[in-house]
Amino acid sequence: MLRFEESSEPKEFDQRARKPGLGWLERNPPPKRPRDYWTAFKPELADSFRKLCAYSCMHVPVGTVDHFLSCKHERHLAYEWSNYRFAAGWINASKQNVDARILDPFEVEDEWFEIHLPSLQLVLTDKVPKDLRDKAQFTIERLHLVNDQRVMRQREEWYQMYREGMLDLDGLYRMAPLIASAIERSSIATTDAH
Repeated sequence: MLRFEESSEPKEFDQRARKPGLGWLERNPPPKRPRDYWTAFKPELADSFRKLCAYSCMHVPVGTVDHFLSCKHERHLAYEWSNYRFAAGWINASKQNVDARILDPFEVEDEWFEIHLPSLQLVLTDKVPKDLRDKAQFTIERLHLVNDQRVMRQREEWYQMYREGMLDLDGLYRMAPLIASAIERSSIATTDAH
């Protein structure tokens, strides 16, 4: 995971999503799932996350709107821009309704997580604050970010594209920044060893 900054909500979000959504909530008590007024704003959300999954930190051509705090537990946040994260669909589905047990991409700092080479496994670094280590570990395990086949296949593909010259390091930083950082750390370590 990487640090992502909150973005301003889109200009028409209040009129086209929040207001009709809150009206829908008033007319439809639980357990009905809130009506989807947010998908219309998925392109803006994707752009605010640089088209990277907020959790895997890899390019997602078609992602989903993740309600960071779930509609099940926090219905009043269903139409709040500040509660949305851009995520790969399968990762969003893995998250389910565990809410505050997951580390928020807006509270993560750069260098809390890194990819190890050549294994491409995601690990916590010693920069994760002690009071957040359990939450960070739970997050990467719950969301299958350590070494699940689905995420490993993506990492392997990005790494292979770099190694075969289809992507330079700048391109890799754009598509899979944690892998690019791992390569850069590895080349610095190799240089320092000589």
